[in-house]
Amino acid sequence: MKQLVVLSGKGGTGKTTVTAALAHLISREQRLVLVDADVDAPNLELLLRPTRLRETPFYGGKQAVIDTESCTACGRCAEVCRYDAVAQQDGAYRIDGTACEGCAACYYQCPAEAVRLEDAHSGDWFHSQTRFGPFVHACLRPGEENSGKLVSTIKQQALLLADEQAADWIVVDGSPGIGCPVIAAVTGADLALMVAEPTVSAVHDLERALQVTAHFDIPAAVCVNKSDIHPPALERIEKLCREQDIPLLARIPYDEIVVQAMRQGLAVTEIGENPVRCQMEHLWDVLRGLDL
Repeated sequence: MKQLVVLSGKGGTGKTTVTAALAHLISREQRLVLVDADVDAPNLELLLRPTRLRETPFYGGKQAVIDTESCTACGRCAEVCRYDAVAQQDGAYRIDGTACEGCAACYYQCPAEAVRLEDAHSGDWFHSQTRFGPFVHACLRPGEENSGKLVSTIKQQALLLADEQAADWIVVDGSPGIGCPVIAAVTGADLALMVAEPTVSAVHDLERALQVTAHFDIPAAVCVNKSDIHPPALERIEKLCREQDIPLLARIPYDEIVVQAMRQGLAVTEIGENPVRCQMEHLWDVLRGLDL
């Protein structure tokens, strides 16, 4: 079983478009499990249109709760809270769950022991079915933390599912950037496929993302999306790949067919013959031949 993680140094490069296209092409020949590891802003399901089979709550931390019957309204909790999460209402103190960071200062400082810590429902993860195969994805609630922990959770579930179904591939649509969810997504991967676009900011962010994979000793490769929109930046990406001995697997041209596919909720490879599909098929041919 091979684990492919699709990443990008910045958002908007076309990472999810590439992931969906590869999922379509792989599914025609082999079994796979799909993962959307961008739990802060998941959008792979927009192209996959999954049928949800199971929903599981994710508890990513702790949240303080005040027992109003035990509270003596001394105000000590409000004094020690650094996040302005404690407010007085009608003579009683209450905690704003959206502001509470679960630091437990109020819990330890309350003389009446009226504060308790409860597991915080930070989001949900889902096991779904798509036309390409099983799909494990999640959604973190707005303002919640521990996205890296949630990514680790769904990746573990995907590994179990892939083992159970004897899948040939796990294809992970990672999040942009270099933060905790990216590190969690790339852990254990056989290959990190970086999707870059030929712009100044994208080249800079690609360099940072490649530093992350190099630090964790994860093999990396690059494909350039919208490769023909700015030739000088494409040359910079090609030079970067040569200098770091990183394979540049495909140059995907800009084409309005991608927008048409997105509007229909389809992978671009599902819409007839087109230049983008041609390069996506080339990319899959190269990936299939790599010794991962």
